[in-house]
Amino acid sequence: MTTLDERPAAGLYGKFRDVLRDRAGSIVWDRGWVRNAIVVDCRRLLAGFMRGAPTATQGVLGLQVGAGAPSWDTAGTPAPTANQVALVDAQPFTLPRSQLQLDFIDPATGAVSAQPTGTLQVKAVLGPGVPNWPDANHPTSTLREFGLAAQLNGATVLINYRTHPAIAKDPASTLERTVWLVF
Repeated sequence: MTTLDERPAAGLYGKFRDVLRDRAGSIVWDRGWVRNAIVVDCRRLLAGFMRGAPTATQGVLGLQVGAGAPSWDTAGTPAPTANQVALVDAQPFTLPRSQLQLDFIDPATGAVSAQPTGTLQVKAVLGPGVPNWPDANHPTSTLREFGLAAQLNGATVLINYRTHPAIAKDPASTLERTVWLVF
């Protein structure tokens, strides 16, 4: 008897880099490249894409950012897991695909490629006032988590997820987030 050993993120990985700029465009900090979690729904999305009809799939719809849990600031930021299905923040802000830059990356050079490769780069710029917090659901504009969203059979699903130390994004700052998904 053979046992199926499902490993939700085996062979796939993601990483991201955040750069925060002040009002004048000067770099406040650059966190460098850090791994993120490719989640189970990414595999389901890829399987649905490979099967085709009647499965309906849509790739990257947007970048969701959330406040996470303020308790993470003192208790420690929890590690992201492959089983995450949604952001902890029930009302995340979504930067839509139309405001993202998606490119294939040549793994040998790190340069943008016109041809499909096994690495997809997603660049997002959260400029001044984005997200437009504080609001009724967010007492501050602090960010603690993010994920890329896609669509599977009409439902929005996460394809990757990351928690991170609090980013106190003031209304004048710009956060440049670059995400790589490596297949």
